[in-house]
Amino acid sequence: MAVYTQVSTTELAAFLAGYDVGELRAVAGIAAGVENSNYRVETTRGQFILTLYEGRVDRADLPFFIDLLDHLAARGCRVPRFIPDRQGRRLQQLAGRPACLVEFLSGDTVTEPDVARSRAAGRALGQLHAAGADFEGCRRNSMAVPAWHALAGQCRAHADAIAPDFADRISAELAFLSAHWPEQLSQAVIHADLFPDNVLMQGVEVTGLIDFYFSCTDVRIYDLAITHAAWCFDDDGSRYHADRAAALVEGYRQMFELSAEERAAFATLCRGAALRFTLTRAYDWVNTPSGALVTAKYPLAFLRRLDFYASATPVELLGS
Repeated sequence: MAVYTQVSTTELAAFLAGYDVGELRAVAGIAAGVENSNYRVETTRGQFILTLYEGRVDRADLPFFIDLLDHLAARGCRVPRFIPDRQGRRLQQLAGRPACLVEFLSGDTVTEPDVARSRAAGRALGQLHAAGADFEGCRRNSMAVPAWHALAGQCRAHADAIAPDFADRISAELAFLSAHWPEQLSQAVIHADLFPDNVLMQGVEVTGLIDFYFSCTDVRIYDLAITHAAWCFDDDGSRYHADRAAALVEGYRQMFELSAEERAAFATLCRGAALRFTLTRAYDWVNTPSGALVTAKYPLAFLRRLDFYASATPVELLGS
C-alpha cells in the first residue's frame, strides 16, 4: 500500500455518499507498499480501506480480484471483501483513478516474523490454496519470467548506481531461470505477494490476508517460494532463518504435502522469487516519484537472498 494520488476530504465525502457506510469522520494515507494509493477511512459506521489503482494495476484485472476475494471469503478465508455502493457497484472512479472501498480487517501486520508466526502464515497460505481450488477465474501472472526480462532492460541504465556488476548478475540469473523454470508443476490461483506486511495477526493467529493485486494463476508451490523469500530472512537479506523456513513449510504441509518434483524444483522457484523482487525493487528505486508518500525498498536485500538460494539444498530450504 502507498499514496501516490491525493484525495481531498470533500472528494472523499462525496464518494462515500454513494455507499451505505455512514459519514466521513477521518482519513489517513497509508505509506506501506508500492503499488496503489491507499487510505484508511473512518466513518460513523466503522473503518474501511479506500484503494485508488495506479498505472501498474490493469483495470481489466479488477473483476478477477473482486471475484476471487468473494470466493475465498465465502469459503472461510479471512480476506477483505469489496464493498458495493447503493447500486451494487464495487468499482468506481475517484480523483481520476479507478477506486474501490474495501472491508477493513482487524489485526496487526507482522513486523518481525518468528517461528510461530511463520508456521501460521504457512498454514494460512495452504488454506488459501485449498479454498481457491474450485475458483473458475484465471489471470496470467503479470510478473512471470517475461516480465523479469522487461524489468531488467528498464533498469539497465541505472544498474551501476544500484551495485557493481548488478546488470551482469541479473543477466546470468535470467538465463538460468529461463532455461530451468518448472512450468510443468501443479498450477492454482496464488496470492503471489504474501509478505509479512500482507498478513494480519493477533498474537499468532492469522486474522487477515490482504493485498491480492498480484494474485494470478501460476505454479502453486511458487507461492510458497515467494512467502519463503519474504519471511525467512532478515530484512536486508543478510541472515537466513532456517527455523522460520521449517515452520513455514510445516504449516503449509498441514494442507498440502509437497511432491518429489516440487521439492526438487523449490530452490529454482525461490531463485525466481528473489529475482522478481530484486527487479521490482530496482525499478521502483529509480522510478518512484520524489513527492509520493511511499518508501522505496532497496533491491540488494533480495539480491542477497538470490545468492543464498543459488547454492542452497532442499533440506536447507524445506527442513526434513
